[in-house]
Amino acid sequence: MKTSLIAVLSLLSLAVPGLLRAADAPPNIIYLISDDHAWTDYGFMGHPVIETPNLDKLASRSGLFSRGYVPTALCRPALATFANGLYAHQHGVTGNDPSPLPAAAGASQAKGKGKGKGQPESPEYAALREKLIAKMDAPPTIMDLLGEKGYVSHQSGKWWEGTTARGGFTEGMTRGFPNPGGRHGDEGLKIGREGMEPIFDFIDRSVAAEKPFFVWYFPFMPHTPHTPPQRLFDKYKAKGIESDHVARYYAMVEWFDETVGQLLDKLEEKGLTEKTLIVYSSDNGWIQDPDGQGYAPKSKQSANEGGTRQPLLFSWPGTIIPGDRKEQLCSTVDFVPTCLAAAGVEIPENLPGLNLLPILKSGKPTPREEVFGETFAHDVADIDDPEATLVYRWVIDGKWKLLLTYDGKLGRYASSHPRTEKRPQLYDLLADPHEEKNLAAENPEVVARLAAKLQEWWPVTKRQVLTEWSEVPAERK
Repeated sequence: MKTSLIAVLSLLSLAVPGLLRAADAPPNIIYLISDDHAWTDYGFMGHPVIETPNLDKLASRSGLFSRGYVPTALCRPALATFANGLYAHQHGVTGNDPSPLPAAAGASQAKGKGKGKGQPESPEYAALREKLIAKMDAPPTIMDLLGEKGYVSHQSGKWWEGTTARGGFTEGMTRGFPNPGGRHGDEGLKIGREGMEPIFDFIDRSVAAEKPFFVWYFPFMPHTPHTPPQRLFDKYKAKGIESDHVARYYAMVEWFDETVGQLLDKLEEKGLTEKTLIVYSSDNGWIQDPDGQGYAPKSKQSANEGGTRQPLLFSWPGTIIPGDRKEQLCSTVDFVPTCLAAAGVEIPENLPGLNLLPILKSGKPTPREEVFGETFAHDVADIDDPEATLVYRWVIDGKWKLLLTYDGKLGRYASSHPRTEKRPQLYDLLADPHEEKNLAAENPEVVARLAAKLQEWWPVTKRQVLTEWSEVPAERK
């Protein structure tokens, strides 16, 4: 008598948890992304003060890469990478906004950073916004690819690339450019801060329709404005935090954690915990300035660990073997191929990231040997030339991190990239995770070897590698 396929799968599922479920149906997928959140600021990462019980719970059942990284430490380029799996120099969305036009050409251009409050913009500047968004039209997004597999998808929180439909979502909260106020999230920025009902309603409808779903949950948290509930602010002040600015930021982290708990509870209530793959990261780091509302140096927009390092989580109970992979490296370019593999979707050949699902299911080490990254100015000076605003390239290989600085044009926010230290910079991250001792002079052969790897990864031909601040041309400072 021939053994039936179902019987074989049933036997195999006893040895390989989750195999039968994976054969029956693709998992739901949730992108869980915090906004401006330091890699140290979690209970499971050992923070002595901040409490994140729900993220701790998620981490305990996840494949955790505590040495995870985002390639670009600025929200819009980071989000574009989450969406299509490409590095910023590949997808072309290297900054948050196009550079301002000369006064004569853009007389009616909105003033300030363009906070998305409905200010009128000149047609010329609006055309630049459209041109930058169009960079995301050609490569398919994860939402596009999952949609071809029958997934429905929901957007909430940050989203820069036009309407949600243009990004491949079947529905979403954000109106998006060119609609009034459509810069980086508009109505979507209410999620988390004003409840979770839009996501919960979407989950209910998806389950009722028997559709696999994808959720993009990227709340404006713990991002400024730091306006936590008074009870949480009082809690951290009572813990002895002297700076009100720091206490508010800590309270924002816990407030975000509470929304994570609400989402996990919803999945449990619907019986979806073991049917859902959750991947977690923040878009970039944040080190709170104790004397002001902004961030400290070596933080957001930098190539330092405080800007680029993030713990990365992959949770799929019963399928992924939990545990901290400690010294193993991971990058958010690995999110898209791993999620597509889980959904049974063919992975585009041009994606630079790794499909981590086999090693997450087996517990074997990741084949990733290096992590690469790049930093560009906040404003995009030349939409067709990523090198025009290149500020840093960096690579991590084992314990070593090499950081090279370039003379790309900084534009309005030069203070975000002071470029005051000598370059190149070489750090032993295992001994010096906060990059306090530059070892480049003592290890020229390591610098040369890693610089060659950077050039092989992305050949840069137009920008000059700096050695000191004085070498930056005056017009680029």
